[in-house]
Amino acid sequence: MDHDACWAIKMALFVHLASENDSDSIRRTGIKPRRILSDALEGYERVVFAMPVTDNFYVSHQWLRELKRNGQRSIVGVYFRIPDDETVLVGHYNQAHAEMSASEAVGAVFNSENAEGYEVIIRRKIDATEIHDLKRLPHVIGWRYFPGSHGHTPCGCPVCQRRGEINSQRIREAYEKAFAD
Repeated sequence: MDHDACWAIKMALFVHLASENDSDSIRRTGIKPRRILSDALEGYERVVFAMPVTDNFYVSHQWLRELKRNGQRSIVGVYFRIPDDETVLVGHYNQAHAEMSASEAVGAVFNSENAEGYEVIIRRKIDATEIHDLKRLPHVIGWRYFPGSHGHTPCGCPVCQRRGEINSQRIREAYEKAFAD
């Protein structure tokens, strides 16, 4: 392939957040899609969640604290490239997603007024050859509970505060005390 042809193949850069314990497996075999149940995806499908890598580190890695809340401790960013014209789904996590090319998804997140809560869904495995890099990430970046939740008192009900979560006992006790007064 000549030099000009190499530049004709465009590849969008994305980041997938994964447990550091899975790093060796991901390097060897790639990112395995996980099974999810979603009305937006018409039943069970296997998908890989990711975010485009933008010039805003926070936006690209915003899901870190929410994933840590579910029990993952050390998290790595798995940076990978997929073809610009590959079809992906993009949207806010609790809304319908739009189908578009990977490069359009990067633009949609990058140009969004508030990209908190966005996600890109790739409906296939990410092969090990597509992985560009794996990096350990800072522990305290992103939102917890929901985008824009900083400064709001979290709900203390047993459904929202599961046992074992960070500060859950303190939040539940304050919630119960508010009803006792």
